[in-house]
Amino acid sequence: MEVELTQIDARHLAARAGDSAALALDRLSIASGEQVAVIGPSGAGKTTLLELIASALQPRRGKVELDGQNPWQMRSKMLQRLRGRLFLAPQTPPLPPRQRVVTAVLAGALPSMSLFASLRSLFYPIDIPGAHAALEAFDLAEKLFERVDRLSGGERQRVGLARALLTPASLWLIDEPLSSLDPNRAQQALSTLTANASQRGTTLIVTLHQVDAALANFPRIIGLRDGQMAFDLPVAEVTPERLRALYAQHEDELATALTRGIPMPEEPAAHGKHASVVTIQCR
Repeated sequence: MEVELTQIDARHLAARAGDSAALALDRLSIASGEQVAVIGPSGAGKTTLLELIASALQPRRGKVELDGQNPWQMRSKMLQRLRGRLFLAPQTPPLPPRQRVVTAVLAGALPSMSLFASLRSLFYPIDIPGAHAALEAFDLAEKLFERVDRLSGGERQRVGLARALLTPASLWLIDEPLSSLDPNRAQQALSTLTANASQRGTTLIVTLHQVDAALANFPRIIGLRDGQMAFDLPVAEVTPERLRALYAQHEDELATALTRGIPMPEEPAAHGKHASVVTIQCR
């Protein structure tokens, strides 16, 4: 799915008159099948960007187009169909605590199910092998019939990501997927998402606090700061100087983002990833 944002002014629903925009962009284009990481300090507008693209937040000014269509000019049924082609994974997945993991994962496939099938799946999961395979990709297969409230925070986050492997969506929007994961699990999660998106030709946009993980796993990096785009570059052009400027007055956050211990891939992936090592002195 292609994404095009033009002359965007977006503000949160609770914003007061006179508040500055949460996100102000002149133009952003992402081609179908691209994989992009969005980085920047806290409050830079990363989550707002995903909400805009997901048609969960309407801009006050400007235009959002998905495959050439403006979601906010569609009739409700057409908008519902479009949203069925989008998968938004929030940082904290909304998983009902008493629900079984298998049911929670199969919720990713709901847009492709009929009403009858979706209701039936609540009582008797209709694709147990599919749910098992999705969980196995995140090393969670043994949790298939566990209750969600018996999982750790990191396991819940991986269950939320496993949904992506069952969704029919052609655009994945993943918000801070590594916040509860240790370094090895973090790299496993990113490798699984990027490999599956590449295989399907799915557009993948991921927001990350872990700068080293972004540089190691994505060919294109967007830097946001104070609700504006600081840069939009191939990973090879994201220099330490650019990162220092992006995180100016946030040096502690940058230092943490670069010392998570995320393992770097031994070789670049087939679709053009670049393993990167960045050394920055934060003063």
